[in-house]
Amino acid sequence: MSRIGKNPVEFASDITVTANGNVITFAKGKNSVDLDTKGNVNFSIDGNVLTFSTLSDAREHRAFWGTYRSLSANIVTGLTTGYTKQLEINGVGYRAAVKGNILNLQLGFSHDINYELPAGIEATVEKNIITFKSHDKQLIGQVAAEVRSFRPPEPYKGKGVKYVEEHIVRKAGKTAGK
Repeated sequence: MSRIGKNPVEFASDITVTANGNVITFAKGKNSVDLDTKGNVNFSIDGNVLTFSTLSDAREHRAFWGTYRSLSANIVTGLTTGYTKQLEINGVGYRAAVKGNILNLQLGFSHDINYELPAGIEATVEKNIITFKSHDKQLIGQVAAEVRSFRPPEPYKGKGVKYVEEHIVRKAGKTAGK
């Protein structure tokens, strides 16, 4: 039995949750997110509470039960408080700038990297910290991972793009012979 799936998802009164067949729509202001359950779980909306239940005792139905409950809880959290991810750029001459919806990165390559930010992502740059904000947890994680992949941190000097909370395990460099 899923411990996560048993918990109801409570949402504020300013979030409207509607069901259309197997699709649950969460909306707040101009942001709207759809969650397609594909008929894998049963759900019910009672006032400001969304509850999920399994279709059967089959293993995959029990797995979907907790998964869709977590996805809907993440959507509600994203619409109420939002999500942020921060990346840190380390290296001589490494820079970032935001121009409209284009993130311009100078990461030691011969040409700049112009990364187009998807809709729903806001980026700001302060010194060497890039901050992404969004209401979609999956999208913000994907964007941060793609930007990090342009120049992952190397273990000798720590140069590259890393998450702010990430710890880079350093290696000792070569030492001179005796």
